[in-house]
Amino acid sequence: MPFWTNLLNPPPDFSVMPFWFWNDDLDEAEIRRQIGDFQDHGVHGFVIHPRVGLPRSLGWMSDALLHFYDVAIDEAARRNMRVILYDEGMYPSGASAGQVVAENPAYQTRCLDKIDLAAAADLPPLPHDHTLVAVVDRSDGSRIAVIDRALDAFIRGIHYIDEGPAEDEPTAADLLNPAAVDSFIRHVYDGFAARFSPHFGKTIISIFTDEPSPLGRPRERGIWPGTTGILEHVNRILGYDFTPHLPALWYDDEPDAARYRRDYERAIALRMEETWYQRLFDWCEAHGLPLTGHPARGDDIGAERYFHIPGQDLVWRWVLPDDPTALEGQEATQAKCSSSAMIHLGRRRNTNECCGAYGHQLTWAEMNWLADWCFVRGVNHIVPHAFYYSMRGIRRDERPPDVGPNSAWWDRYPEYADRCRRLSWLNTDARHVCEIAILGAADHLPWQPAKACHQAQRDFNYLEERHLWEDAVVDADGVHLAGMTYRAVVLAHDADPKATSALEALERAGRLIHYTDDVALIEQINDLVLPDVTVEPVSPSLRVRHAVKDGRHIYLLFNEESAPVTVSVQFSAPGSPVRYDAVTGKTEAVDRTNLSLDGYELVVLIRDDEMMG
Repeated sequence: MPFWTNLLNPPPDFSVMPFWFWNDDLDEAEIRRQIGDFQDHGVHGFVIHPRVGLPRSLGWMSDALLHFYDVAIDEAARRNMRVILYDEGMYPSGASAGQVVAENPAYQTRCLDKIDLAAAADLPPLPHDHTLVAVVDRSDGSRIAVIDRALDAFIRGIHYIDEGPAEDEPTAADLLNPAAVDSFIRHVYDGFAARFSPHFGKTIISIFTDEPSPLGRPRERGIWPGTTGILEHVNRILGYDFTPHLPALWYDDEPDAARYRRDYERAIALRMEETWYQRLFDWCEAHGLPLTGHPARGDDIGAERYFHIPGQDLVWRWVLPDDPTALEGQEATQAKCSSSAMIHLGRRRNTNECCGAYGHQLTWAEMNWLADWCFVRGVNHIVPHAFYYSMRGIRRDERPPDVGPNSAWWDRYPEYADRCRRLSWLNTDARHVCEIAILGAADHLPWQPAKACHQAQRDFNYLEERHLWEDAVVDADGVHLAGMTYRAVVLAHDADPKATSALEALERAGRLIHYTDDVALIEQINDLVLPDVTVEPVSPSLRVRHAVKDGRHIYLLFNEESAPVTVSVQFSAPGSPVRYDAVTGKTEAVDRTNLSLDGYELVVLIRDDEMMG
């Protein structure tokens, strides 16, 4: 029975792959020892993440540092483990630890700023690095000059100043400038290829880019993303001249200011796809090395199309158990963002970097909850943040906690690692059973209708609106895309005008639901799509996912809150499932009329006709 054999012991590809913080002076023997310790605890891969605390003798992309990469990669290959390369020293990605701007000062991050002008005053002479974008009249009769200029912005570096806590802050690069991005690729991606390409697609399975931002980490406020010539691209992307609306970026009293700010943000996000994401994707395609990582925001679904392994990150206690953040806000959309993108783009895996900066107060239960929050939303690759090479001095408190070798639960970590490996395998190469889509924009996913669907056990995927005019088929049955058919399509945002034709067709077919409130939404969904999973009594804390893998129906039921629940469960698919324990790998009969879930418990039910026959 290959299914059950594989489920008991999935390949190393499905292992958790933690960020491994290289944050102190490195030693070959210690690197090998830690890798062996990882594997002894069920961890079959890692992300090499140079981190603040490295000595200056181990500079970013230096031969001295890359020597230790050789040691780690060779040891991983010997053990049949997997490695992901991280593309920056330290983050956000794009500066190559300041090397891009060092190559050419013109590659420094730029921004849009404004100068207030008196009604009849001329524009004063501009400094040499300032470029006039436009002089624009405001609605109150005054005028402003909009300029683009160099921005005082940085990324976090990999060295402390002395022994800290002050850190190096390399100058951020202009990711809206294709030439600057090409420089970054030369410094990092070409450098990795020159050294490690024999391992690409074997031991090295992907490269990780981390929350690239057109503003880096700015020290200034009151500015907007921009670069020389950006207005031309904004106009092209939006399909109208944005020049008269530039004042709306700074003044709330301009007509439709909120609308024009959203338009500008969307245009910048789409331009970032052209200047940054597309370039990295093309490089990875040419070198046979999948691109993974995640964009800057939890609902940036548009950028996910340029990841071979779409991803997101649960960090900074953005999402918590027994807290509104589990269902509300931008970050509550992130797991569905990456898993939906995986499905609609025809990818096999999607990832989540989780637990970063959750603090030393993070518990074993909370760490497991975060993983299950991801799994029930379709994530199938977990990147724990982080395992620390060193806990010396202030390193212990740099974006804590260590969730691996230096944690209180390291002795029982194999339980977590094996369970995650099995659940990742179950969620991979599985057809999602789902007929509900919630529309979103490239840089915005509405969480309100998602919350209502989660609480009513009506599973859904986010559908980026561009699919409606690019590659989806829309007819009387709904939206057809990547093997999915969505018979109920929820609209909760101001859609791009390019989607008008498709939306009108869905409206005529009675398949479009305009979100107004939760009760009406679920009533309209129920009119269009029969429930796939029905629970009694009403249980708003229960999340569900149904998929079919190797002909078997797999149901994940997750009690997302601490209070236990007992429900009767009915499935649209015939037959009786067995209950699978992802920790022990054992199965048992299940009473679906009296199914109890403890607080924070995830239950796996599998209908296997071979076992039952």
